[in-house]
Amino acid sequence: MSLASSPSPHGRSPLHTVQVLGGGSAGSSAHVRTLAAGLVARGVRVTVCAPFEAERTYDFTGAGAQHVPVPRSTDPASLAALRIACGDADLVHAHGLHAGLRAALALGGRRTPLVVTWHTRAHAEGARAHLQRLLERRVARAASVVLGTSSDLVERARRRGARDARLAVVALPAPRRPTEYEDPDRLRPKLRAELGATGRPLLVAVGALDRHRGHDVLLDASRAWRGIDPAPLAVIAGEGPLRTVLQRRIEDEGLPVRLLGRREDVAELLAAADVALLPSSWESRSVLAQEALHARVPLVATDVGGIRELVGDAAELVPYGNAEALATAVVRLLDDPARREALKEKGTRQAATWPTEDETVAQVLSVYDELTQVRPYP
Repeated sequence: MSLASSPSPHGRSPLHTVQVLGGGSAGSSAHVRTLAAGLVARGVRVTVCAPFEAERTYDFTGAGAQHVPVPRSTDPASLAALRIACGDADLVHAHGLHAGLRAALALGGRRTPLVVTWHTRAHAEGARAHLQRLLERRVARAASVVLGTSSDLVERARRRGARDARLAVVALPAPRRPTEYEDPDRLRPKLRAELGATGRPLLVAVGALDRHRGHDVLLDASRAWRGIDPAPLAVIAGEGPLRTVLQRRIEDEGLPVRLLGRREDVAELLAAADVALLPSSWESRSVLAQEALHARVPLVATDVGGIRELVGDAAELVPYGNAEALATAVVRLLDDPARREALKEKGTRQAATWPTEDETVAQVLSVYDELTQVRPYP
């Protein structure tokens, strides 16, 4: 039995861990929800420091954790709230660089162990890139252990001076179960009709409309399949600063692409798709890639970051920024039903190798045990 979950024979309270959320991305927030539920079930007391909106979406209290509302900020009031929340913590676990910085500042000179999970990396240029490196170095050196969600993040943490950097075991949260009114076989034709993809292939991409997501490359590639009859329709679910620019291009060039805005039905969109697209400049454990393979949807993705490590040979991988390669891979898949079926089977086998939520919690508990085993028990 681990020290973290051992009951105290002398009535001592269980191990108390504080989970600190930073940017609050869907991946990191869902991961904290998984950890909260698993740790509480194993007898660990969990406090989650996160904004109100993250609690409303992910219901950390429903997982048995205590929620402390702390804004995503390094202003004195935010740090004071975080300092109070961490006051009696045996260990603090921050998720993301900004959360790691805030946790380190809140802990000050305390000897409380700090674990930081790097879920992703920022896309900065020029002076901002320099500041980003300084932030990474500060957080890497402050942490007792850095957990990276892909091997390249682990290496990045080591280069920044991490004393101990390891590959994180991160499960894809269990998908929401459809209700009796959401049978996929019934929803698929209805959703395709709503999107304008009846009688034509449907390609689905998901991600914020910003530079590193590669949607401009997707638009370039879409020119190549305009002449196919019927022309595939690519839909992009997400919002962001490039919406106006991308929409203008779609209209001016007559591209077979639709911007759907923010969607809450990504699982349903994937279930209706013929091919999923991931044209990003960098990804670690892409949620879209995992959901596509789980849904048995052929995936075309850029060979960047942790993608190859995640999907193996269960997807078509192309160089980032190469619109011709992206278009060729899509057209080739649409013309080759046997290849699509092969990718579906490979995707199912690859997904079976990914960690479970229990394995995710087990790894974190083992790290906590290492860092708290000298903790005196009366």
